[in-house]
Amino acid sequence: MGMPISHIMTSGMSGIRAAGDLVARMQFAKNMRIDEAKKFVADKLNVAPIDLSDEFAMREIREDLGIGVITSVAEAPKGIAAKMNIEKLLDIEINSCERFRNQI
Repeated sequence: MGMPISHIMTSGMSGIRAAGDLVARMQFAKNMRIDEAKKFVADKLNVAPIDLSDEFAMREIREDLGIGVITSVAEAPKGIAAKMNIEKLLDIEINSCERFRNQI
């Protein structure tokens, strides 16, 4: 039952349009509850937890940190490069990044 609830909560935070994907990663990677994950991500991004669902603020933050945005931005990290930046930011390991590193 935890997976559907986490998905609903982070989808409500607009996923990658805001910070829902980052919060979900912390919930699954570190077994954090939603409020703990929001606070952790907000602290890493140096914003208030309420800002995590602000699509306009998060768009700028995500672009500045290179952690992926919905629409393509010239010269901005995409795909695996953005995921690797998320790993560094949140101090977690993402399986697809690890698999990529093992292949190169």
